[in-house]
Amino acid sequence: MKKSIFALGIFLLGMAAGMAATFALDPVRVAPHIYELAFENDRVRVLERTVRNGETPPLIAQPDRVVIYLNPCAWLVEEDDGSKRMESFKFGEPTWAPAETHGGKTSNVIQQCSVIEVELL
Repeated sequence: MKKSIFALGIFLLGMAAGMAATFALDPVRVAPHIYELAFENDRVRVLERTVRNGETPPLIAQPDRVVIYLNPCAWLVEEDDGSKRMESFKFGEPTWAPAETHGGKTSNVIQQCSVIEVELL
């Protein structure tokens, strides 16, 4: 009995720490100049995101999500090996983005890019 109570306590402590870490890196909380909450319920959260050239977003954590581009977007991506490539997306194009923690890299967009991100909770 004591082992199960101890195990339950450790499990709940781990969950609380995980939620606190995620909350600390919530994009709406740490980057309100980039992310705006558009809609939320117990299954999804919809964010409006604006990517501006030369802006360096802070470190954020996001779950799996669908990204929909609201205007044509293109930017230069620098790989870990130093090589560079251009990424571009059309108006209305949906893409999948897996859960990740990201940020700290300066945006190098051709023009301001507006997207809708539908996070799966």
